[in-house]
Amino acid sequence: MTDDDPGTAADADAATESGTAVRRDRFSGGPARAFLSSLAADAAIFEADLAVDRAHTVMLAEQGIVDDAVADDILAALDDVEAAGHGDLPGGEDVHEAIETAVIDRIGPDGGRMHTARSRNDEVATCIRYRLREDLLAAAEATVALREALAEVASEHTETVMPGYTHLQPAQPTTVAHYLLSYEGGVARDTARLLDAYDRVNRSPLGAAAFAGTPFDVDRDRTAELLGFDGTVRNSTDAASARDFLAEGATACATLATTLSGLAEDLILFSNKGFVELSDAYASTSSIMPQKKNPDTLELTRGVAGDAIGEATGTLSLLKGLPRAYNRDLQRAHAGVFEIADDVREATEVAAGAVATAGWNEATLADAAGEGFATATGVADLLAMGGLPFRTAHEIVATAAETVTDDDSPEAAAAKVDEAARKVTGDALSTYVNREDVESALDPAASAASRDSAGGPAPEAVADELAAVETGIEENDAALAAKRDALAAAAETLDAEVDTYV
Repeated sequence: MTDDDPGTAADADAATESGTAVRRDRFSGGPARAFLSSLAADAAIFEADLAVDRAHTVMLAEQGIVDDAVADDILAALDDVEAAGHGDLPGGEDVHEAIETAVIDRIGPDGGRMHTARSRNDEVATCIRYRLREDLLAAAEATVALREALAEVASEHTETVMPGYTHLQPAQPTTVAHYLLSYEGGVARDTARLLDAYDRVNRSPLGAAAFAGTPFDVDRDRTAELLGFDGTVRNSTDAASARDFLAEGATACATLATTLSGLAEDLILFSNKGFVELSDAYASTSSIMPQKKNPDTLELTRGVAGDAIGEATGTLSLLKGLPRAYNRDLQRAHAGVFEIADDVREATEVAAGAVATAGWNEATLADAAGEGFATATGVADLLAMGGLPFRTAHEIVATAAETVTDDDSPEAAAAKVDEAARKVTGDALSTYVNREDVESALDPAASAASRDSAGGPAPEAVADELAAVETGIEENDAALAAKRDALAAAAETLDAEVDTYV
């Protein structure tokens, strides 16, 4: 994938002793040839390159730059190359050179006309975008499936009380539904980031040539259309050299992986506490301790985040010092992004399966929901509603917290709050609130149900949130389907145009 001026059939006439379409005798050997080659890694863009070659050849024929008969031969040769597969390609520095050499091997020097009015610089940039958009769509589809799983389980547990934590300390009672929907919100933003990245990836650089355009009368919009791109990257230097879309895609994947890591960590901790039971399909046992059930898939999901963050950082680091236009460093920019996008997609699918099949231990959750005087904030809120300044109410409950234990009944805990109120204000608790209301506020289920502000854990608030989640999922499903349909329609159009020649 080197800097490479637009070529003509004359390039093929000067074939090198090394047997490739590009290199001259001066550059055909040496100890660095293997180091320069990306052919093995380019298997990821083999299909993309064939599509780009076909679209470019069709456009050249439509523009009268290449004769129809030559286009026919080139397109037939490309079909043969595709059938033979990447493993059958001749040697070369990259898949682009290898495919061109394979075409020339089949039809002779006219095969070199396929490279007219383009460089490997715009060619590879187009292939990377063509492949990456598929990866981003697949990852986005996986996030929607995860959100569906989160919402489905949440709908079954709108009244299942569980402990909520801050700093890993018991904080306030909440519900399993409210907890799971907190992750749905995060994953929904991951969906949006992936779709936004897709829109910027899905622009064609083809026709930019090396970086300064071409004197041939090419139709860049036509090749963009045939390849399913939404338009072109117009400036030819920007088109050939830009890889910010790789950094954006890698970062979107890393952000999603970070969301998944948090979900995995929570479920691992909850499994340890007995709050949740993972399905055997998403767990494993020890090779020596047969009693163990380990959350291995979630641990690996958590681990993917480190790889994804490393890839995003590595991509940005590679790009940070590069001048315009093309530099060979860029050859190393995309393979890892493809790999991590696939890993993150798989981790997302695993997380969705783990969530969908896990069992929540409602009794254990209910017992733990009130531990550590987790209803204290609810009592403070009740006192503030009764007319006390919140800071005074906070002081009363903080004083009571010094003596309230997990074994206290609501009546005993309320008595200790009353004692604290007398100590702080000099007044009995009944001056501000009914004793029965305090006892109710000390109940974890009642405490969660009372928090009915928008987005809160009360069942009616969760019902509203579930309705909004369903709408968001439907909208994203429709957007993804539209993008898939557009790509499929473009592929059908390209196939139909190729069929008119072959």
